[in-house]
Amino acid sequence: MSQSPILIRNVYVMLAYAFRSINSELAQKVSSEEFEHLHDLLAEILIQGVNSQVKRGLYRDYLARSEELPSVRGQIDFGQTLSQSSRTHGRVVCSFDEYLPDVPHNQVLKSVITLLIKRGEVGKLRAKALRRLLPYLEEVTSISPSTIRWRDLQFHRANASYRLLLGVCELIVHGLLPTESEGESKLDSWFAEEAMSTLFERFLREYFAFHHPELSPAAPHVKWDFDDAFATGVDQLPAMKTDLTLRTTSHTLIIDAKYYGNSLQTSRFGGKGTVHSGNLYQILTYVKNQDVEQSGSVSGLLLYAQTAAEVQPDLDIIIQGNRIGAQALNLNAEWNYLIQQLEKLTEWLSE
Repeated sequence: MSQSPILIRNVYVMLAYAFRSINSELAQKVSSEEFEHLHDLLAEILIQGVNSQVKRGLYRDYLARSEELPSVRGQIDFGQTLSQSSRTHGRVVCSFDEYLPDVPHNQVLKSVITLLIKRGEVGKLRAKALRRLLPYLEEVTSISPSTIRWRDLQFHRANASYRLLLGVCELIVHGLLPTESEGESKLDSWFAEEAMSTLFERFLREYFAFHHPELSPAAPHVKWDFDDAFATGVDQLPAMKTDLTLRTTSHTLIIDAKYYGNSLQTSRFGGKGTVHSGNLYQILTYVKNQDVEQSGSVSGLLLYAQTAAEVQPDLDIIIQGNRIGAQALNLNAEWNYLIQQLEKLTEWLSE
């Protein structure tokens, strides 16, 4: 069994939600385009996004510099000036801050655009458009994509427009760097299961944050409901972090997003597919520890990305007073139908 293909337009919408750019000018531009494959979609996001960024001005920051100058700028580095006085008569070494675009965010853009041109399967016109972006990044240092520290990239009001661009860059790097050969780059290799799983989780959280803030969408940790009177080695308990939790005043729904090639397990002897044991134990553990009052007001749902298999997860039962389920979300459906599937999940909070 293999993962069903995802409509390219849906991949873009997932990206736009995941990186909080669903209402951006970039979203409107890219959504009007047609794409034959994923490579062109990601290239177009960078083309439109970087061009738009250039028009409004690349993100800059004050960077510390040290340079030999004919006159004083900033602070004089007396030690360096004296040590070099015999070679640089009449000049001083100064330390100063300069407002430059050579920041990590732009370094990532430059390195990934270059990587995409070299290894991506991008059409000639879009490849040419990507090359036209590089002169705008001439002042930016070239770095190796493998050295990028994604978690260190911070976003705030001044660079919020980079969020989607760098999110796309991260997916491109994860998809292309493992390919050491110069041969054909398979589409399947672009979005490995791990990368798509992360995108799937973020998309779900941001979709509900955008459309249903009243449900307080979040990904909190569930605390272990252990007995304080008998608790040794509590720090060795594993963390229970949810993918998505939705709440009303009376109900809580914990959703665990799963992006697998096989959403059901089968024994080595064949037979009917069943929900993955580990997944079911995990969601049940989350629910029972969250429902400390044992009121049955907490439910748990395993939400799988639909595969090409004939049988999909379709579980909805009550276990020890709590509703537990497993469903498949068809990411290959037209967007309007995909919305209907997502909206139907809110019914778990009203039953």
